[in-house]
Order: sequence, then C-alpha cells, then structure tokens
Amino acid sequence: MSDPRRVEVVLRAQRFVHFACRALILLLAGTACVHAQATAPAGETYPSKTIKYIVPYPPGGFNDTLGRIFAQKLQDAFGVPVVVENRPGGGTLIGTEAVAKSAPDGYTLLGVAFPFGSNPSIYKNLPYDTVKDFTPLVFAGQTPNLLVVKPSLPINSVKDLIDYAKQNPGKVTYGSTGIGSSNHLSMELFKSLAGIDIVHVPYKGSAPMVNDMLGGHIDVAFDNTPNVLPQVNGGKLRALGVSSKTRSTLAPDVPTVSDAGVAGYEVNVWFGVVGPVGMPEEIVRKLNGEMNAILKQEDVRRRFIDQGVEPVGGTPAQFANQIKTEIQKWARVVKDAGIKPE
Repeated sequence: MSDPRRVEVVLRAQRFVHFACRALILLLAGTACVHAQATAPAGETYPSKTIKYIVPYPPGGFNDTLGRIFAQKLQDAFGVPVVVENRPGGGTLIGTEAVAKSAPDGYTLLGVAFPFGSNPSIYKNLPYDTVKDFTPLVFAGQTPNLLVVKPSLPINSVKDLIDYAKQNPGKVTYGSTGIGSSNHLSMELFKSLAGIDIVHVPYKGSAPMVNDMLGGHIDVAFDNTPNVLPQVNGGKLRALGVSSKTRSTLAPDVPTVSDAGVAGYEVNVWFGVVGPVGMPEEIVRKLNGEMNAILKQEDVRRRFIDQGVEPVGGTPAQFANQIKTEIQKWARVVKDAGIKPE
C-alpha cells in the first residue's frame, strides 16, 4: 500500500505544476496581445493624442507662420490638438536634435528650411544625421532672394556689380543674417561663379542688416524678397536680380541673376516638414496627404503668396531628393569658400 504522505506530496507537486503552467500561458498570451497592439499599424488609429510641431526658430518670420498654419489646419482635419513649440538656438540645431531623438510615432514633427540642407557642411559634428535620422514629409514652399545694392553706388545691373567688384577687390561689403544663412550662401555662390572678392559682414537678423544698408554702411546683399521689396519700390534700394530660375511675380521687372550675367546661378529659400526616422508608412502617407491638401486651400495659398512664398507640395520621396540635392550643392560652396561656424 502506498504511503499516504508520499501520495499527498505528489498531488501537491502536480497541482503546483498545473497552476504554474496555467499562469505562464496567461502571461505569454498577455505579452503577445500587448506586442500585437504595439506593432499594429499605427495609421489605423492615428492620431489619437496631441501632435507637437517644433519650430527651431524664434516666433515671427515665415518658419513660424508655416508651423502655425499647419498646426491649425491639421487640428481641424484630425480633431486632436496640434501645438507649435518654438525651440530656437544653435543655428537650428537644438530643436532639430530634439526631433531626431523623438519617438517615430507621428506625434513630433519638425519645420525645416534652407539651413537644414547647408548645416551638414558647416557643422562637422552635428548631433544627428540629416539624411538618416529624419523622415521627409512634405516640401511646403519656396521663395527667391533679391540681390539689392545701395543707390549711392554707380551700379545698375549684375554686370555693373561684377565689374565694380573686380575694379575694387576687397572693398565692396555685403551683409547677411549670419554664417550659413540663405543670404550668406547666396552671395558666396554668386562670388564663386562671378569670380569676385567682396567682404562679408554678418548680422543677427534681416532688419539690422537692411537698416545698415539704408544707412550706407554696407553696399550689397541678398535677402528674402518680401524683406527688401518695400525699400526697392520706395527707391531706397536698387534691385539687380532675383536668385530663382525664373522671375518673381513679386518683382516681375527684375531679371534673374542667371539671365543678368551669372549663368547657371539659382538659389531658392525653401521650407518643409519632417519627422523622426522610422515613422510608419501609414502615418507618413496620412500626413503627406493632409499637408498637400492644406497647401491647396485658397486661404493658405493667399497667406503664402502675401509673404512672397510659392506653395509647392509633393511626395515624401520628392522632398527627400530635394534635401539631398541641397546638401550636395552647399557642400561644394562651403568648401570652396572655406566657411566655418561662428
């Protein structure tokens, strides 16, 4: 006959194994369920919470305006809050790095512009990879720079400027809004193609630069067309050319720099939106589709055009190609000019 105590021990062991196995099965099933929920296509439920749109510039200016246009329109379309957060500093690096390190879930977006394509050549130790660490979403818009000169100089055309600079090497001064800015690199490209030597005078913004030109302290500059067109129309500055491939509708009487004597010259100040790398394709398609629809809305187009910006739009792939082209273009200019960060 079996020992009752041994039988009881065996029965207890069997019950323990039974309950342990059952608990393990439930635990594994729960883990699988959570994993399935985490890896399910986010686009099916996106968005379900607040979206943050980071602008790596201070309030004011078109970068900020673009962010607020998209924030309001996306909020209207998606029914969730979309907030703009200005994170200026470090030549746009602070806000840009923050987005590069964010979760790729579609809830953190970044407004980018011209410096996004030039910074990789200027800053040798960027805290992110411009191509590998971001997901391009949409190419939002572009605007040309206007080449202007103070009226006291005997210069009425691009050819006059080139001739004058060659006759006075190192004596002509040009202003910019800082190292790596669109007006800085616009002039460095101009200098390279025209074969002239003029002196760079950096400022902390367009307003002080234009004021110094009006006061006769600097001679020439490239600046965003809306920033200097009022002074041109008022006869306080003289326009020599626009940086784009075709004439600007804002200044139709001003020739392109290329047509006026520097063949092949073209610079466009551009604006777009990206997110962190690794965003689900469903979310990328949803954001791109909605942003393209926003760019076609009449009130949005009017706000762009009022500030001298042409709405663009397009696919994420097209924007990715635009970014790569800009990086390659400005790498050559920065290297040839020996440009270093401030």
